[in-house]
Amino acid sequence: MKTYLVFGASKGIGAQVAHQLTEAGHKVIGFSRTSVPGLAAHYAIDVLVDELPAIDEAIDGIVYCPGSINLKPFRGLKPDDFRNDFEINVTGAVRVLQQYLAGMQKTGDASVVLFSTVAVQTGMPFHASVAAAKGAIEGITRSLAAEWAPKIRVNCIAPSLTDTPLAARLLDTDAKRQAGTDRHPLKRTGRPADVAAMVCFLLSDAAAFMTGQVIKMDGGISAVKS
Repeated sequence: MKTYLVFGASKGIGAQVAHQLTEAGHKVIGFSRTSVPGLAAHYAIDVLVDELPAIDEAIDGIVYCPGSINLKPFRGLKPDDFRNDFEINVTGAVRVLQQYLAGMQKTGDASVVLFSTVAVQTGMPFHASVAAAKGAIEGITRSLAAEWAPKIRVNCIAPSLTDTPLAARLLDTDAKRQAGTDRHPLKRTGRPADVAAMVCFLLSDAAAFMTGQVIKMDGGISAVKS
């Protein structure tokens, strides 16, 4: 049994990660503003404003799921849009990783999983603010993978449109859902369980020779024409 911290554990991908890790017999400590039953422990916090609790035990892995989908024409974006996206996607992750680095160092083979978006490496309209923030996450992924090797692995997943509460307004009509499906060569949008399975793989010993990677889970949208 290993001990994992999952941030954003109450909804979407984070909830699926917490569920899959728990089902596999691991100890999951969840963090979110909404309580989550069935975990070994849960802290109801906002990672941007609340003090992060001390955890004295060894930490085998951290998954940081909080994010944003702020899609606007560039001319309509305000500086606060960029700041807010940077805060939740980047500053929150930095706070978490600095707070719990010592716990990960105790294990000697810990793993971190962060989240980007397919829109960083594949230009998409209306994504300037979130792509800027997630581009920073990809940079942090590679920098920390180099700095923390060989004892801590750091990888990143870059999904495309995934059916989560965060993306609800992009899938809230049949027409929008069909358009999202049609854009992907695999002819469906992502599911939280799809992405959670990749997270669990990256945390596991099966991925022990992987670090510094940005893995596209995007139904082929960035690589295949259909």
